[in-house]
Amino acid sequence: MPLTISQFAAAGDVGVETVRFYQRKGLLPAPDTGEGIRRYGEADVRRLRFIRMAQRAGFSLEEIRELLALDAGHDRARARARALARSRIARLDAQITEMVQARDYLQTLARECSRNAKGPCPILASFEG
Repeated sequence: MPLTISQFAAAGDVGVETVRFYQRKGLLPAPDTGEGIRRYGEADVRRLRFIRMAQRAGFSLEEIRELLALDAGHDRARARARALARSRIARLDAQITEMVQARDYLQTLARECSRNAKGPCPILASFEG
């Protein structure tokens, strides 16, 4: 059963503007408007869900475009998808390291703040430069 754009968006757990954004970026094709209303099918829903899941994994729109273009049945596609995933994992590891450092720094400042109630707040003072 063909879906309207609002039904399609709901099926992909996104807003209508997100669907339009993906279409402008070339990630989703704009369907024919034979009756003046765009209609979407199950293949479109699968593609939309793929895009959302890839975004949740942190892939950029350009990486998602590349993943969509890969043929899942070819060994080259498997190797390229694996390379993209490993690259994303490396970026995630770097972000995790930065976040752990930021957390540790803030914990240190919070301890210093609680030890001494006099003078400038160590948290605020540290951000002043």
